[in-house]
Amino acid sequence: MEKQTQAIKMDVSAAPPLLMERKVHVQLRWRQIIQAKLRKSCSCTTKRLKNIVMGFFPVLRWLPKYRCREYIWGDVMSGVVIGIILVPQAIAYSLLAGLQPIYSLYTSFFANLIYFLMGTSRHVSVGIFSLLCLMVGQVVDRELLLAGFDPNDEADAARHSDRWNGSHWNGTAFNLTLGAWSAACGKDCYAIGVATALTFLAGVYQVLMGVFRLGFVSVYLSEPVLDGFATGASLIILTAQVKYLIGVKIPRSQGHGILVTTWISIFQNITQANPCDVITSAVCIAVLVAAKELGDRYKRQLKMPLPTELVVIIVATLVSHYGKLNEVYASSVSGAIPTGFIPPELPHFQLMRRVAVDAVPLAIVGFAFTISLSEMFAKKYAYTVRPNQEMFAIGFCNIIPSFFHCFATSAALAKTLVKTSTGCQTQVSSVVSAAVVLLVLLFLAPLFYSLQKCVLACIIIVSLRGALRKFRDLPQRCRVNKVDALVWGVTVFSSALISTEMGLLVGVVFSMLCIIVRTQRPRTGLLGQIQGTAFYEDDWEYESLSPVPHAKIFRFEAPLYYANKDFFLKSLYRRTGLEPTLEAARRRKTEKKQKEHLKKGNRGSVVKGLDEAETASHLVPKQIDFHTIIIDCSSVTFLDSAGIITLKEIQKDYNELNITVLLACCSPSVIDSLARGGYFGEEDKKMHELLFYSIHGAVQFARDRPVLAGGSAV
Repeated sequence: MEKQTQAIKMDVSAAPPLLMERKVHVQLRWRQIIQAKLRKSCSCTTKRLKNIVMGFFPVLRWLPKYRCREYIWGDVMSGVVIGIILVPQAIAYSLLAGLQPIYSLYTSFFANLIYFLMGTSRHVSVGIFSLLCLMVGQVVDRELLLAGFDPNDEADAARHSDRWNGSHWNGTAFNLTLGAWSAACGKDCYAIGVATALTFLAGVYQVLMGVFRLGFVSVYLSEPVLDGFATGASLIILTAQVKYLIGVKIPRSQGHGILVTTWISIFQNITQANPCDVITSAVCIAVLVAAKELGDRYKRQLKMPLPTELVVIIVATLVSHYGKLNEVYASSVSGAIPTGFIPPELPHFQLMRRVAVDAVPLAIVGFAFTISLSEMFAKKYAYTVRPNQEMFAIGFCNIIPSFFHCFATSAALAKTLVKTSTGCQTQVSSVVSAAVVLLVLLFLAPLFYSLQKCVLACIIIVSLRGALRKFRDLPQRCRVNKVDALVWGVTVFSSALISTEMGLLVGVVFSMLCIIVRTQRPRTGLLGQIQGTAFYEDDWEYESLSPVPHAKIFRFEAPLYYANKDFFLKSLYRRTGLEPTLEAARRRKTEKKQKEHLKKGNRGSVVKGLDEAETASHLVPKQIDFHTIIIDCSSVTFLDSAGIITLKEIQKDYNELNITVLLACCSPSVIDSLARGGYFGEEDKKMHELLFYSIHGAVQFARDRPVLAGGSAV
């Protein structure tokens, strides 16, 4: 196959055209591509099988190379600290998920072990995450209402607490008819059934994304969208915990506008606030915030973060137990937290049909946060992660634990930061954290019986400090990029005022619309020459630029496609001061008038009612001060068929006025699109006359171009 040769003018006018030889890329047929991929993927050798297994379980690669003396102290220390943090957070976040605390502990235990085996990041901490807990809790509450349960009936848990007693557990003691459940199961049993079905489906979606390599979906969740979603969801989390802070029993709001309806209910029932809970909440928040502020201020001096949450929980539990706050002041407490493990159970497929749609945003949010955190810390500590394997890891962190009565997990920023600050080196720290949680599961869980729910709400609210502080950064966002600040604000308020899932969707759609608007109305400008150089810049932005004689250099800073072709034309006409179709029509009209005067024998005479000057102004064509338009295509990343047609039309229209249109700085893909669209004529014969490697080369060509008869005045 012969090589395609393209002649592109260089910057020096005396030099001959430079012949640029394009490489020939052999394109295989789709059948050949599929056959080659099948042959590669279906080949079964010992080496390939070993690579597949070790790729699916990265722990097999790095654990044999583990530097025990160098890493063990940091991993054990960070694992113990994260385990201590996980216990109070697991108990607290169970309020968000609408589930019993034991399920949160299960989730933290299994997620750490599975990510240890399958994750590629050395530092991220995978486990319960407040946003996912909120999303799970909203689905659980909705399904409880549809099944006829009252999500606010706290006494139901006590009536059915005997199911944890060894052989008395009967996870299948309900009828899977449409909404009709046996009383042998109860509200909590149904709730965890909904949560496990939702978690299983979310994990399946994440694994399928990994199989079909759909990790690119996460690129649509930009930083402003994720930040806005987290901040908006934090407002809902904060609102949901207020009733526990003040001890008011109000129904959980459902549907859209949860934030508004919940606050209305709170103010309507504010007189029923429990003084004991209010005082406890005030003290706990003051202690937690003060400890966090001190920790932030002296974090360089502290070798590890202060275990404030654990200390608060221990002290509050002791005070509640010996002060009998539940019996004397009717303060709501956590209740019985059983020890040991519940026998595994299959997620209920009948429920999956009801929550299949809800699992989609859960899966997307989970893997988006996990991948973004993994890549962020990998870049910081100079190693690489495999995004596709991360999707498999977080997917199986949901699928496998769903058989053990767990709910959705993902990586969490706060715990990951604590991990890195306490010396974490590898995911061995996750095993240590799981061991700490296991210790609580087997022996210490019943000790938290008297822990007040308002204390757990305080822990949740104080943990939202980072997300809520994003409001303080809004002026800085506006200074950096107003569009990103607008995307953040829209996502925040849609997440808070409509719903979390809808807020995420609105944020993504609005972000994409902003991108479309940016390409529909991009920056344009006329360029001038930097004195004494071969470079050109926007004369609107820079001083002391020299205009190019008899040429207009137009820059369009966006791809040219169907959505912005009209804006391209309007900008070109406005910047050059000449619309070729109108000028051609005016010239035809002038020629017609001239012919009429010639027919009447009035050549050179004065028309009746007009003096000689007016006649000349009507009959003499308007002089144009340029004969060449150079289009700077350096920012044009692609052309579609509408863009190619637009360029062909302006070339034709301006040529009728004896004005040449030249293209400069085109990328190879743009050149190929123009060639396929026939822009350069048959067999690209005019390519060397219409296409230039640089703007200066096009300017030199325009200067050397002779003035055509009947063209512009030079």
